[in-house]
Amino acid sequence: MLTQRNYNFAKQLGVTHIIAHLVDYFNDDPRLPGKTDNGWGATQGLKDDWSVQTLRALKDEIEASGLTLAGIENFDPIHWHDVLLDGPKRDQQIDFIKTIIRNMGEVGIPVMGYNFSLAGVWGWRQGPFARGGAQSVGLVESDIEGEHPIPNGMVWNMIYDPDAPEGFLEPVTHEQLWQRVEHFLSEIIPVAEEAGVKLAAHPDDPPMPTMRGHARLIHKPKYYDKLFNLMPSENNTAEFCMGTVSEMGDDDIYQIIDRYSKSNKIGYVHMRNVVGSVPNYNEVFIDEGDIDVLRVLKILHKNNYQGVITPDHTPQLDCDGSWHAGMAYAVGYLKAGLKQLEKHGRD
Repeated sequence: MLTQRNYNFAKQLGVTHIIAHLVDYFNDDPRLPGKTDNGWGATQGLKDDWSVQTLRALKDEIEASGLTLAGIENFDPIHWHDVLLDGPKRDQQIDFIKTIIRNMGEVGIPVMGYNFSLAGVWGWRQGPFARGGAQSVGLVESDIEGEHPIPNGMVWNMIYDPDAPEGFLEPVTHEQLWQRVEHFLSEIIPVAEEAGVKLAAHPDDPPMPTMRGHARLIHKPKYYDKLFNLMPSENNTAEFCMGTVSEMGDDDIYQIIDRYSKSNKIGYVHMRNVVGSVPNYNEVFIDEGDIDVLRVLKILHKNNYQGVITPDHTPQLDCDGSWHAGMAYAVGYLKAGLKQLEKHGRD
């Protein structure tokens, strides 16, 4: 979707900053070139090339449209599957991630979002879950019952090795997963500090303790504290997803966003709304869920948060351009809230 038409769409909505995804989530084999409707990814070979030249080309293209490239979200599984799996290519892949971070720093891209997860986002169903029967996604407990093991050659719902032997990944425990992320951070955070790039960790979505038989990392807010304490650094931050944290269900989401924004531990914010919590919830329009989004904006404003707020997911409206219409509604709602804060301050 990194196309000139979408840059124009974002600019017309009053968007100022972009978080770019360079991963082709809809390609069963991540080694193949992306097919993105003649967008940037189709022509620049981004699947294998995170070079300074390539990243600068993306940044220049976005900025030529009057926008700012504020970050990149998610490493491609082909580049770090053995980091997640503790496999034989782990050290080689960590070196490549270090190169990515250094290149981002050289180009001036300040944040890298990541999700340290084996199962990734899994288990959703689609249906008329939002206001007026708008199509959205949700989680239903019966859909995730049973093991549904992860096949060999797959991580993060993406195939990194189509020739892997038949069978399934051995289940990974919480202790093993935390050991892996600790090693990852110990290697990457010093490089990020030198490069001036923040690492921003996404919570597990859905925030279940285990998924497909494998441990999850950040399925409760307290595990963000554990992650930060593994490698204390201003560059070790949260990709703070309001919807996912709300789905966790049993913490004061406003106290959490207040504490992390006050302590400057938020790399950027995903802003969406949900009704319910695990193991049963639905994603809905930004103004109809359990989260008081305007209250969240007020907290961020009070704490002088300077990062990006992205609308994240949105229900699909019944019209031509359903995704664009849903995104426009979410952006308009957020901009109206921000305008009121600018006008009335913290009162």
